[in-house]
Amino acid sequence: MKDVNVYEIAAFIVYFCLVLGVGIFFFIRSKKEAGEKSYFLGGRNMSGAVAALSAGASDMSAWVLMGLPGAIFLLGLGQIWISVGLFIGTALAWLFIAPRLRTFSIAAKDSITIPQYLTNRFCSENKALQIASALVFIIVYCIYSASSISACGDLFKTLFKLDDSGRTVAMVVAAIIIVLYTFLGGFNAVCWTDFFQGLLMLAALMIVPIVAAVMINAGKGASPSLEANYYNILSSGKFDRASIMDILSGLGWGLGYFGMPHILIRYMSIKSKKEMNRSRIIGTTWTFLILAMASVVGLVGRQYIGDALAISGEKQMIFIEMGTRLFPALLAGILLSAILAASMSTADSQLLASSSAFSSDIYKSVVRKNASDREVMWAGRFVVVFICAVALTIAILPNTGGIMELVSDAWAAFGSAFGPVIILSLYWKRFNYAGAVSGVISGFLVDAVWRYGFHNTALADLYEIIPGFVVGMIVSIVVTLATAKPSEEVEKLFDRGVSILKSDEENA
Repeated sequence: MKDVNVYEIAAFIVYFCLVLGVGIFFFIRSKKEAGEKSYFLGGRNMSGAVAALSAGASDMSAWVLMGLPGAIFLLGLGQIWISVGLFIGTALAWLFIAPRLRTFSIAAKDSITIPQYLTNRFCSENKALQIASALVFIIVYCIYSASSISACGDLFKTLFKLDDSGRTVAMVVAAIIIVLYTFLGGFNAVCWTDFFQGLLMLAALMIVPIVAAVMINAGKGASPSLEANYYNILSSGKFDRASIMDILSGLGWGLGYFGMPHILIRYMSIKSKKEMNRSRIIGTTWTFLILAMASVVGLVGRQYIGDALAISGEKQMIFIEMGTRLFPALLAGILLSAILAASMSTADSQLLASSSAFSSDIYKSVVRKNASDREVMWAGRFVVVFICAVALTIAILPNTGGIMELVSDAWAAFGSAFGPVIILSLYWKRFNYAGAVSGVISGFLVDAVWRYGFHNTALADLYEIIPGFVVGMIVSIVVTLATAKPSEEVEKLFDRGVSILKSDEENA
């Protein structure tokens, strides 16, 4: 890695100032639009483009710029199945979940969080599901946010040759910036910063491999030593158990989209059916390009860089290495800010989703039932600070897992717990409260047991989201059929949601 350059530092400082500026802008604006719904859901007034890129950017953490390119750089095309699964999942979610969830959340007493929606969907006064879901949010998001903060530390440590104490300082600074603009501007600030961060991520992933390919064509590439199956989509080179497990586990990542709260809430924020259609096109296209170009970075990077990073064990630094070699310092700093964008756009969304779950679903429901919207909003702001502090502590701990491991655990937990319940709540009129509670608990528990109970067994080869999701779905259906059907009020709510959907489609 080359010596630290003042222009690279300047690029990062400018980037931090821009995202803070967005937070300050929406904080000033929020004085005129104060309220719980505005702070946590943007008043359901998000445009299609902003919602789409915000959903994508909050989904694609630093993993897409470090973990995925690094895995493909080292091992080849056999690692591409996660990308395939994620693209299929996001396309299906935009088609079948986004429009119905937006409509049903409005029909369900204008719900502004996922736990609130699930409770209101069944017209229940019982807060058990709402509270349990909110607690899962807070616990899992602390881990999820830790991965994003850790990625910021790794970026600065590698780029500026910092020691462990310097990495810790970098993580603290990144956490403070994230907290400030989330604390100040709420959902609007998060979505608009995600919008620009999504554009930056796409630009960086498009530019870096194209320029590298031009350099390779000009004879300035390397001569890497590649495994025989490097360009084979079957990791072992044949259709055996190892390849089947890789394919199933990779495709299983797509199931996470049906239960990922910080993505689902973007669907709920879109202001109209027309904007929903625009979001769907933009969101799926952006995701396809991001995943495709991240894979290309790995393949082109191996031809351009050679084997050095593979030998040193720093495969995840391939994008950083290419950026610093190919471009002048200032431009390299701008392009590498995409890693910050990926990390921060995920962390801010997670902080807001967990704080909204606490303030709306625990604070207002249990602690202060008569709390005003403004009081709930400020409770959420302080929870942002608390959760970020916990996430920062986790990221600093020496035995914390790597970025990909933390993301994988959190993604599977949410997909298993909430994915089946969300799907059934939107498409099955007979689905009841007991089935929803059982589905969330069973999906989460099976996911955890599979992940940690079978850690050193052959079953660990299968990504835990698959058994967790399947069991959650089965238990939800069985318990629903074994218990009383929902009340007439619940059935009317379902019919009202379907009727609104049909009316929107006819008027679109």
